[in-house]
Amino acid sequence: MEESDLTHSAPAAQAASPAGPLAALAGGTDSDALLSLILASLEDDKAEDIVSIPLAGKSEMADHMVIASGRSSRQVAAIADKLMDRLKQQAGIIARTEGRDLGDWVLIDAGDVIVHVFRPEVRDFYQLEKMWMPQAARPGAPQRV
Repeated sequence: MEESDLTHSAPAAQAASPAGPLAALAGGTDSDALLSLILASLEDDKAEDIVSIPLAGKSEMADHMVIASGRSSRQVAAIADKLMDRLKQQAGIIARTEGRDLGDWVLIDAGDVIVHVFRPEVRDFYQLEKMWMPQAARPGAPQRV
C-alpha cells in the first residue's frame, strides 16, 4: 500500500453525483456509494480528521475503512448514532456496532465499509492508520535492503 492510499476526506470530493452521494444508492449499495454516504454523514456531524483507507484487494473483510474522531465521548456516540440512522434510512443497512455505550471507540460494520469513530486520545493510543501503512513508511521502522 502506498502512502497515497490513505486519504483525508474533503467536502467537495463527497458529491458523487449531482444529487449527492445518496442518489447512487438507489440502484444498490455499491461500496463506493456507501463510502460517499458515510463520509457525508461524518462531515455533516462535524467528525474530525476523517481518513478513508481503501482495502479492496488487501483484505476480505471490507472494501474501505474509515477512521474519524469526535471531540468527546458524547460526540463520538452521537456521530455513530446519526450514521447508523442514515445507513438504515437512506441505504437500508442495519449496521452492527461495538462500543456505543462507552463512546471512546465505536466500531460500525456497514458491510463493505468499516467505520471507527474515536475520541482523540484513544485514536492516538491505538493508531489504526499505522497498521495499514507499508512498514517502510512507518516512522522508526527498520529499512530492509
